[in-house]
Amino acid sequence: MPRAGLDPAAVVAAGAALADEVGLPNLTMGLLAERVGVRTPSLYKHVGGQEDLNRRIAVLALHEAADAVGGAVQGYAGRDALRAAARAFRAFVLEHPGRYAATIGVEPSGPDDPLTAAGGRLLGAFTAVLRGYEIGESDVDHALRTLRSLCHGFATLQAADGFQWSADVDESFEWLITFADRGLRSR
Repeated sequence: MPRAGLDPAAVVAAGAALADEVGLPNLTMGLLAERVGVRTPSLYKHVGGQEDLNRRIAVLALHEAADAVGGAVQGYAGRDALRAAARAFRAFVLEHPGRYAATIGVEPSGPDDPLTAAGGRLLGAFTAVLRGYEIGESDVDHALRTLRSLCHGFATLQAADGFQWSADVDESFEWLITFADRGLRSR
C-alpha cells in the first residue's frame, strides 16, 4: 500500500526539488526514496523508474517555465516583453537548474505525450514576445531558436558558474537583451 500523502505528483515534486539541490545527474531513485521516507521499491508504485521520473520532471519544469515567462510578458510588447521573458527564463533556470536540465535532450513520443503540451506552452510564451516584432511567418521558427539559444546559453552558463570575468553578469545580460532586440528589429 502506498504511503499516505505520497502520489505521483508528490514524488515528481520531491524529485525536482532534489535535482535542483544535487544536480540531475546525481538524482537517483535511492536518494529520492530516502528523501520522501520510503524504500526504493515503493517509488515504483508512483513512477516507472529513473527515465520516467526524469521525463515527468521535464514536464513539470516546462510548465513552470511557461508560467514564469508567460506571466512575465503579460501587458508588454517589443523590447519590454523580450526583457521580461528573458529575465523570467533566466531566473527560472538559476533557481531550478536540476529540473531545467531534465528538459534538455528529451523528446516527446507523440502528440499525446505531456512533454508536447508542456513544451508548446513555453514556446507559446516566447512566440508572444515575437508578436511585438515584424517577424514573418517563415522566420518565426528561426527567431524562436535564436531566442532559446541566447536565453538558454546565458542562463545555463551562469548556473554552472561559467562567467568568471570581472564584468557584471547582469550588465552582460542586459547587453544580450539589447543585442537580441536589435536583431529582431532588423528582420
